[in-house]
Amino acid sequence: MEKALTKSSLKSVKSTSPSHSAVSSWSSNSGGMASYQSKSPTRENTKPQEVKLHTQQRATKRAMFNYMVAAKLSILEQRRKQEEMLHKMIEEEEIRLLRKEMIPRAQLMPFFDRPFIPQRSSRPLTIPKEPSMMSSKSFTACRSGTPIYSFQQTTQAPVK
Repeated sequence: MEKALTKSSLKSVKSTSPSHSAVSSWSSNSGGMASYQSKSPTRENTKPQEVKLHTQQRATKRAMFNYMVAAKLSILEQRRKQEEMLHKMIEEEEIRLLRKEMIPRAQLMPFFDRPFIPQRSSRPLTIPKEPSMMSSKSFTACRSGTPIYSFQQTTQAPVK
């Protein structure tokens, strides 16, 4: 009977000389077992190395950027809401004051114990001037009656 091959037995076969292992495999000619030993021994499972991709770094940077943008937008939204509330309060106050002013109130009675007496002005009176409608002693007049108007100069004395 032959032993079943295990990892530990394969290691021992590897450590022995190659001619000895070949002889032992051919000497025990048991059909299928010889072909199994003639194949290269199986390797142990390799552990994959952890690969740090640039995409992970970019993803973290992008997440931080998105967070900063969202925070900035929320701050701007809060400021806008505060300004809107302030404007609304100011408008309400203005409306309240306008409504208060628009209430009709009676005017005070004038004092009749001191009647109004107009006083003479201290400014001098204006001196009237003759308007100078005619800058020169002659003006042009149009004579109608002919098919083509002809202009004729006439002289007149200024009006006094």
